[in-house]
Amino acid sequence: MGSINVTGLSSTGVAPTPTGLYNASSCNVVHYYFVLLETNIEMPKSGDDVGQRKPGEARHIDGVGMLNAISIVQRGNLKALEKTLRKQWRMGQNIVLCWSSDERGLLVIFVPHYFLGNYCAMGETSKDVSQGNEAFIRELISGQRRQTREELFAVSKRLDVPPTFIKLNTALTEEPPVLEAVEQVIKRYGLSYVESRAVLLFDIVDFSLYTPFEQASQLNSMSYSLNSAYNKLLAHGIEINFARTTTGDGYYIWNRDLGPTANQDLFVFMLLVVADNAVAQAASRGNTVPVIRTGYHIGGHYELYQAEGVNPSVFSYIVGDVTIELARMLDLAQANQLLIGQFHCEQAGWGSDTVKSITAVSTTSFVNACNRVLSALHGIPLSGKNIIAMSCHLTEGVEHDGQSRPRRFRIVDKHGLSHFAYNLQIEIDLEGRNLSLGLGADQLPQRAATKAQGAGAARYSDAPPSAKELIDDLASMLKKSSVKSISED
Repeated sequence: MGSINVTGLSSTGVAPTPTGLYNASSCNVVHYYFVLLETNIEMPKSGDDVGQRKPGEARHIDGVGMLNAISIVQRGNLKALEKTLRKQWRMGQNIVLCWSSDERGLLVIFVPHYFLGNYCAMGETSKDVSQGNEAFIRELISGQRRQTREELFAVSKRLDVPPTFIKLNTALTEEPPVLEAVEQVIKRYGLSYVESRAVLLFDIVDFSLYTPFEQASQLNSMSYSLNSAYNKLLAHGIEINFARTTTGDGYYIWNRDLGPTANQDLFVFMLLVVADNAVAQAASRGNTVPVIRTGYHIGGHYELYQAEGVNPSVFSYIVGDVTIELARMLDLAQANQLLIGQFHCEQAGWGSDTVKSITAVSTTSFVNACNRVLSALHGIPLSGKNIIAMSCHLTEGVEHDGQSRPRRFRIVDKHGLSHFAYNLQIEIDLEGRNLSLGLGADQLPQRAATKAQGAGAARYSDAPPSAKELIDDLASMLKKSSVKSISED
């Protein structure tokens, strides 16, 4: 079926690796990570209601129970596995694609970090073959990494890469907590792909124009709004297991959970963060609280852990279609604007009896569904007053047929590529004090065709155009291909 790389295994089962890259302190890192493993990984439980809890029913995480679910022998296996993977990882030189259980340990497939890019590149292969390779890799690194023995050797044959055997003192058990812990360790030394996940982008307006002290204050204020929104939602039974990475002048935010309500939970989280930031702006002096523009989109992305010294970082990073779309959307967004990308996703509401929709829902349907659950936020305090009512909607306009529909905006980026988004507005009643967040209809750009017709009418004349006008028109035509723009579609 294929060869297995087992040469040079030591008596402890640690695969051979150059020892010059590691020092004596590495043993402390192993212990430190295992402590993280024991305390931070949420093990699956029977009747786990992740993604199906109702408002007011916060998910309970019992770290002691999770730790007790793994025997001392299996904890030793996890330690040995992590230590071996870290050595074979070689500061990010290699990544793990998948694994399979063996009666004496594990079989894993390692490839160099550049392998996947070369494998999916077109080169001398046809476009269909290249796309087929990319689809194969995406499916391989999506979701669970465990394969059957036959599946792993089939992957090995297709990639022309032999599996590596990792010896353990005892065989891994089939207990769910143990298998989940192995998955967590494997993913930390590999690359993952998520086909559909909601991601936020909070971008601070004119960030580079402020002093370093003001920049630090604004980032701290933004961070506080995130943590404050998390705690307030948690108190109302909505837990957002959010992660973030900085863009330099803002943050990408995503929900680590991928349950049926994960995208909806993140949307509600966004609304509360924006509201908290707006209240802080009104009460602040100077430039200590940021003016932000916000984007929400659902799409695919890759997730990876970057090397920090001789160890992978504890925190993950994401990059992919969804982050690119968000960056392009907000490039031309105005201060305090909220843009929602055009997407289709599976949707489920709060409640234990809900199921995912059979067909994907559109942006409009998704926002309407989120608006219907905002009553769960009633009673949350903002600036010393409780939320009495809260609603959100996409800005609408009357079409030629007389029907009112959400206004869609076309954003042309610096590469001439088009992206589509909708403008979101939020209304909050704080015990009689009304907050209107986002841009109103009169603050948004109009249809490009309307503006062009108006400009043409202003210049219309029976006289032939002058040489200067012809040159200006030619320059404008040449410039259009590189000019970024946003207009109603």
